[in-house]
Amino acid sequence: MAPRRPDGAGAFPVPVESPAPAPPDPAELYAALDLGTNSCRMLIAQPKGSQFHVVDSFSKTVQLGEGLEVTGSLGRASMKRTLQALRICQQKLKRHKVRRMRLVATEACRRARNGPEFLRRIRGETGLTLEIIEPEEEARLAVISCAPLVSTRTEQLLVVDIGGGSTELVWIDLSSVPNRDRPRAIMRLHAGFHPPQSPFPAAKVVDWISVPLGVATLRDQFRDVEDDAARYALMSWFFEENLAEFAPYKDEQTREGFQIIGTSGTVTTVAASHLGLRRYDRTKVDGLRMTSDQIDKVIRDYLAMGPAGRRRDPRIGQDRQALIMSGAAILQALLRLWPTDRLSVADRGLREGLLYAQMSADGVLEDAPV
Repeated sequence: MAPRRPDGAGAFPVPVESPAPAPPDPAELYAALDLGTNSCRMLIAQPKGSQFHVVDSFSKTVQLGEGLEVTGSLGRASMKRTLQALRICQQKLKRHKVRRMRLVATEACRRARNGPEFLRRIRGETGLTLEIIEPEEEARLAVISCAPLVSTRTEQLLVVDIGGGSTELVWIDLSSVPNRDRPRAIMRLHAGFHPPQSPFPAAKVVDWISVPLGVATLRDQFRDVEDDAARYALMSWFFEENLAEFAPYKDEQTREGFQIIGTSGTVTTVAASHLGLRRYDRTKVDGLRMTSDQIDKVIRDYLAMGPAGRRRDPRIGQDRQALIMSGAAILQALLRLWPTDRLSVADRGLREGLLYAQMSADGVLEDAPV
């Protein structure tokens, strides 16, 4: 039996992206597709108040970036797996008659020599037009997706998106924004990290960075290290070294009023392990707050399991057992560097950010506290 959810775990606003109650009008639908280094994910949703209802979804591990660190190109098998997944997405879009959509590709296609060529092949074989987005936009969309989880008491916010091929970090100053308006100020970043003058109080982006190390690319850097614990320690140290130019890292920060939100499969898997879930439950994970001690305990348990034990763990499994340790190395490095003993867990990311950005730009979301 899963343990009782800790008191205070739901202290942040509960998101309301629930399934749509009835067949929606196709004219009201929006779609967002995220083709990453490791996964292909899509959401189809309709706006509802200041949130949205999910109508349909898709997620598949495709390992598009497999071998990219060595060859510099997308592999034949990886592209074949990805095309199979995208054909399913195309069928869902056609079935729901979606007309408003944004389909994006990230780090693997940015880095691969044959990335643009692969996108042309996708269009020819599936009819889907994907665009490669820049790291700044990827970071901005991750921030927007987390707006409902921003506490009204937060003055300094760090949003971390641990992807397959890269990790985006964005530091935001909310101290000049009235408390009640802070989540809403994050949503307004859909216009850019430095939006034009507005009558509303603005969230100030202090700094942001896109580190070209995600769960897949960091793992590949140390694939030749056989010892499990040594490989983990090296990955964590190496990631920390790559954060040296991130400006807030250089200054002493106050613990009070600071919030860190983590969004990724790594963070949600660690949260599910902490809760002892036998079957993943987004409603228990999204918005959960974990202490650094709780996260450390989960990671120590992962190391004690070893590769074979992690494969057998229902929360990790065969596909993710190697990736979870590179993700954990990134997560633990971040918690060493910044002044917090708590992490807010976000089961959301690029897809949600793409939907919020489209809906906000079209003015179909109510400008109410999220």
